[in-house]
Amino acid sequence: MARGVFITFEGGEGCGKSTQAAVLKDALERSGRKVLLTREPGGTWLSEEIRALLKDQSKDPPCDRAETLLFLAARAQLVERVILPALERGEWVVSDRFSDSTLAYQGYGRGLPLDLLAEANDFACRGLKPDITFLFDLPPEEAERRMREREVRENASADRIEREAADFHERIRRGFLAMAAAAPERFVVLDASASREEIAERIWTELRRFG
Repeated sequence: MARGVFITFEGGEGCGKSTQAAVLKDALERSGRKVLLTREPGGTWLSEEIRALLKDQSKDPPCDRAETLLFLAARAQLVERVILPALERGEWVVSDRFSDSTLAYQGYGRGLPLDLLAEANDFACRGLKPDITFLFDLPPEEAERRMREREVRENASADRIEREAADFHERIRRGFLAMAAAAPERFVVLDASASREEIAERIWTELRRFG
């Protein structure tokens, strides 16, 4: 059986990638593919428990290194228990975030060493790399506006990472764009301010190379 296709969606907060991940899953299933949709951190019981710890505004928020290790632990569990088995079964896997988020958030955002993060990522992922990564690019001020609207619409407050200062989110954006420029064979940069229909069509067009 041929190995499945591993697709990742990346970007800053409020960029719309989660919505498009669900749209893509539905489109792939309608085309006859077997699809697994997952998210980071999350996707397994352990990883979802870690997600709650990472997003909570607790009395003891994790320091930068602890935050990184928690993300990596959640990813290692997801890769081992969910993503690799699905790919081996020939399924298409769509992941809302993956290893690039660690480099963007903890590397460019927090200022931790990129080379060490890359090595730790490789260990957590067992060397697994996405076949294609869609980067949703959105200016932080627009992302903040969307998140405020979502808070009102869903009557929910922003999580710990969403509450970070604007310069933190700008560093993340620059980091993602730098990674995309360094690996154009894998990254597809999307204008996240475009309509949902336009973005979905661009994603579908790019995926035609995988059959």
